Amino acid sequence: MRKPLVLAQLLRQLRNQVQAEGGESAAVDSLLLGITGWSQIELLRNLRQPLPTETKGRLIKLTNQYLAGWPVQYLLQQAEFFGHEFYVDAAVLIPRPETEELVEWVLADTAARQPALRVADIGTGSGAIGISLKMARPNWQVVLSDISTAALKVAKKNATRLHADVTCCQGDLLAPLSGDFDLIISNPPYIAANEKKFMDKSVLEHEPQQALFAAENGLYFYRQLAQQVQKYLRPAGRLYLEIGFQQAARVKEIFLKSPAQVEVTVKKDLTGKDRMVRVVYMEE
Repeated sequence: MRKPLVLAQLLRQLRNQVQAEGGESAAVDSLLLGITGWSQIELLRNLRQPLPTETKGRLIKLTNQYLAGWPVQYLLQQAEFFGHEFYVDAAVLIPRPETEELVEWVLADTAARQPALRVADIGTGSGAIGISLKMARPNWQVVLSDISTAALKVAKKNATRLHADVTCCQGDLLAPLSGDFDLIISNPPYIAANEKKFMDKSVLEHEPQQALFAAENGLYFYRQLAQQVQKYLRPAGRLYLEIGFQQAARVKEIFLKSPAQVEVTVKKDLTGKDRMVRVVYMEE
């Protein structure tokens, strides 16, 4: 009778299959750790043992789904962001590492001991930005908003899972907000329709289009925010935005041409690309 494959043999087979089809072989390990809950050390300890039949079947199925274009994070329904594990599904974008840098910038600009701030995360999706800020600054009052009912359901789920006391509201851009805020943060849709040809197939086929693409060459939401945001901010309030790496000059111009008196700062990410903008609304 043929012996079942031990884990090391199975992993080798699946990694080779993934590599041969142009995927990342590390995805196999990520899928295995995700479905077993093992640490890397536990994986090493089990290399000479066969996987239970059910677990093996699930790993093979998920590997084939990955090769069909599904992102690992959607297959496992989890994504790491700012040291926290977020639930994700196809209703929301997968949180990206560059967005963590936006969160870091906001926190670096605000002292931990200062009075509680009122903060809004616009187009929150999974809630990654707003919830991460709340976890780092528990005394802040954080509001999450999104136009998508399905996305807001995901954000609420993450707030519950991570015990983050935030408020969620549904509506278009700033419309659902009430009162005024010290900080407003947004990672809005900013990809132009003509940029589709440069994007990964897995992103186009599986991530929500509404959260990716914006009219007016990707600048629509920045123009809307420039026209509307001041009335939602307290004096000397600040707006933080993620931008496309080629949009800095145009986004800066949009805010400098708005009626408000502002100071606009562009910040590069760790790869040296312009990826963030801070707009400070000067007290009149």
